[in-house]
Amino acid sequence: MRPNRYLLLALSVVACAGPLLAQQQPLRVFIRSSEKTHGAADNGSHDYPAFLESWTKLLTERGAVVNGGKRFPSADELAKTDVLINYSSDGANHTPEERSLLERYVKGGGGVVVIHDGMCGADPLWYASIVGGAKQHGERNSRHAVMKFHIEDPSNPIVKGISDFDFDDELFFLLRAEGLAPGPDGKPTMWTKGLKVSPDIHVLATTPDPQDNIVPQLWTYEHTLAGGKPYRAFVTLEGHSAPSFDFPQYRTILLRGIAWAGKHPVDELLTK
Repeated sequence: MRPNRYLLLALSVVACAGPLLAQQQPLRVFIRSSEKTHGAADNGSHDYPAFLESWTKLLTERGAVVNGGKRFPSADELAKTDVLINYSSDGANHTPEERSLLERYVKGGGGVVVIHDGMCGADPLWYASIVGGAKQHGERNSRHAVMKFHIEDPSNPIVKGISDFDFDDELFFLLRAEGLAPGPDGKPTMWTKGLKVSPDIHVLATTPDPQDNIVPQLWTYEHTLAGGKPYRAFVTLEGHSAPSFDFPQYRTILLRGIAWAGKHPVDELLTK
């Protein structure tokens, strides 16, 4: 029996359309928020609920499917998430159950975006093993000032076309990093530019700290936990005040970082 050429043609079209349809699926985002931690008159500083509201609207308008709340997502919610955005007070703190859920999520290939205080917690070495770097809660390791935001890798698609700029926000320093050996005294070494860290970390931007040490402020982390799939994390230490999210260069970087972490085209959220 001769094969039906129309049937073969139809099957060929379906086979070719499958990958295309998969690429066209909307980016699924969960925003982990928390209560605001600064006073109401403090220029929108650490206004996590306002970010949850405004960026749910923004990302939805750009074609993403967005969920979120002032809490850690459930297992069912994570199963429907491509990118977990962590913008919350001391967001590196997780209960044992939340740690298990997060590790299971990234083992499945889920992406993570960490903004500002989302990378601060009581166990920075654990969180650094998930997102590349983190900050110890309780240390004097931040300063609000107009910083020189230096792009370290202008060819990277997340920051491509963006030149160095002055940025009025809060910089973080005294960072722990994945793969960074402790000092001679056995205590954690603080992460500054040039120190040998995990090769999975790629620094995109830096700025000087109060002692003029050059400290990473923006990086990607492409990693695989034992027994899991490769996943992506994008970390930005800025985002202290609400006006920062309207700053054109920073908004572009953040939108690209979210798409990149979800393994979508980096400019997808800029063009929809």
